[in-house]
Parts: sequence; structure tokens; C-alpha cells
Amino acid sequence: MATVTPAAVAIPSFTGLKSAGATKLGATSVKVSAAVPRMSIKSSLKDVGVAVAATAASALLASNALAIEILLGGSDGSLAFVPNEFSISPGDKIVFKNNAGFPHNVVFDEDEIPGGVDAGKISMSEEDLLNAPGETYSVTLTEKGTYSFYCSPHQGAGMAGKVTVN
Repeated sequence: MATVTPAAVAIPSFTGLKSAGATKLGATSVKVSAAVPRMSIKSSLKDVGVAVAATAASALLASNALAIEILLGGSDGSLAFVPNEFSISPGDKIVFKNNAGFPHNVVFDEDEIPGGVDAGKISMSEEDLLNAPGETYSVTLTEKGTYSFYCSPHQGAGMAGKVTVN
């Protein structure tokens, strides 16, 4: 924590002005010692720290708490989701990131998702593709259950995955 000690301040002298409690050092300047209360500085730094912590906590809660990154295409060149099976909590964000063997997309199988969930709202269009390294598609799943998904250009090659929302 920062502390403040009494400081010496040089103030130019002006003809006709007198500073109460100041000691004259020369014809052109005076030296004034000022004591700054430590309590107010420490209190202010503490308040700033509390504000920073509160802001960070709010940002974390607003961003749906957690995110998991799934690679589209293995680093070995395989046409796969890496990992291809995983579990998350309701409200966690899944970030699908283009890695290799693109173009890719993410389509949730309407016959293999929890009842009442609209596959069209959580899937990319089968025509939309991620064409460059690092491009991403994100989705947040809130309903508990198992969701199967695939990459439409590589579905025939077995590029599919499964997420369980606990």
C-alpha cells in the first residue's frame, strides 16, 4: 500500500505576499512543509480496490461465468471437434474455434437435442462456414440434456460431437 510522508514544496516568492507559517529561504523561494493525513490516502486506495473488485465480479457474472473452447479440426489435420465429447453447466458459453481442415460449421441435430430447444436458434446455417484460422462461433446452452452436433461439410467423414448440459 502506498503511504504519503510530509513533503517539502518550493513555492516562488511574489513581492508583497506572505505565507503564514512559511520560512523564507531566499529572495526567490520559500519552503513549506505540508503534512498529508495518511488515513485519507489509504482510505481512497482501499475504495479504489473495492471498486475494481466489484467491477471485475460484475463482468464475470455478465459474461455467463464460464466458457469452453472447442477446436474445429485437430492439430494433426484430423476432421474432428477437439474434444468431441464434453460437459458444461447451464449458461456456460461454448466457443467453437477454427483450427485446421476448414471450412467448418456447427449444426445441432434437431433429433438429438432436448425437447423444446430450437436447433435453428443454436446452430449455424448449413451454408454459413468458418473459412479462416481462428474464426469462431459461440453458443450458450441453458437447457439440461444431451446435444449432438456436426460439421455439415465433414459430417460424412465423421466430424461430430456431443455436449451434455448438467
